[in-house]
Amino acid sequence: MTTPPRDCATRLFIALAVTTGIMTSAIALPRAALAEDSQFDKMRAKIAAFVADKMEKLGGARIVYKVDTDGLRESVVTDLRDDVYKNLREGKIAFSGLAIRDGGVEVKIADVKGREQLARKLASAAEGLPSHALAVTDGGDGMVRLAPTDAASSARQRELVEDAIAMIEQRLKEAGVQLASVQPDGTDRIRIFLPGMMEPERVTAVFARRVKVGFRLIDVSMAAEQAQSGTPPAGTEVLPGFKDKSLYLVAKDSALDGDDISYAGPGLGAGTKEPVASFRFNGRGTRRFAHITEENIGRPFAIVLDGKVISAPVIREPITGGSGQISGNFTLEEANSVAMLLRAGSLPGHLGLVEQQVVPPAAKP
Repeated sequence: MTTPPRDCATRLFIALAVTTGIMTSAIALPRAALAEDSQFDKMRAKIAAFVADKMEKLGGARIVYKVDTDGLRESVVTDLRDDVYKNLREGKIAFSGLAIRDGGVEVKIADVKGREQLARKLASAAEGLPSHALAVTDGGDGMVRLAPTDAASSARQRELVEDAIAMIEQRLKEAGVQLASVQPDGTDRIRIFLPGMMEPERVTAVFARRVKVGFRLIDVSMAAEQAQSGTPPAGTEVLPGFKDKSLYLVAKDSALDGDDISYAGPGLGAGTKEPVASFRFNGRGTRRFAHITEENIGRPFAIVLDGKVISAPVIREPITGGSGQISGNFTLEEANSVAMLLRAGSLPGHLGLVEQQVVPPAAKP
């Protein structure tokens, strides 16, 4: 089971109000009720009811996870600081005192136009992503404070829970578990019911394994087939393709990994209209990717998921914008699955095991 694509068409609206020398900007988050979401929720509810009935008859395992909301807030604000720094440097905006403080980012920008330019850049970067909405406050004397809105923080938490549910469902499917119910429990917990499963620790061990996401350079010094049958160059290994039988000789070390990705989602390629997985790096990932692409123009690099190459494009020019798309003759479901796996790269670090227990037959789950 995979989660439906998020509504990438949602757009954000900027409202600026200037009062007594204090400039505040807020990004409104329109609520769009999608038919797909409603149908998906109904399907989940039916599965939950069916599994509850099976649990009562057969017994099974109950597992509860809690998302690390403190860690999530910390990573969000750290990414925001990196994004602010990136935009200030790229816009050649003079600044001082950039720091994380009280759940937000503060920076001093003496020039009014510079403050407005930063606000526009950040608003543009957040377009279509309600979870990236910011409250921007100018407290006078050039000091600007930026922080996620309450609505954005709630949206980020919901996304983390949904991504975790999708990851858990995917892992259960890969492990051959045919019947399970994975449901949100309140705002920050996830409960899993597994009818007939009497060893919950076997399942929690599966979830603890990180999805390995890597961006690696491809070695072109010899053919991958030759390296596989002989001795590959030091520091390289041969990996299979995600959808085909092609082989790739890639560096063992990743230049970037899942922790460098701040967003990933399915979409359609510009011009081709083919399903793709779009992604965006955080500030650190953007800087690393820019450096790698500047230093390796003309070389192919591999995007690797759990030991399989899902794409191997050639670096044509420096990529400094911090975002990209992965294509590979995907169906929309495959593009959604790839995007989910990209997001899941750092998920285990945001999940804490609260409870695992065996529920006997005839007991209410």
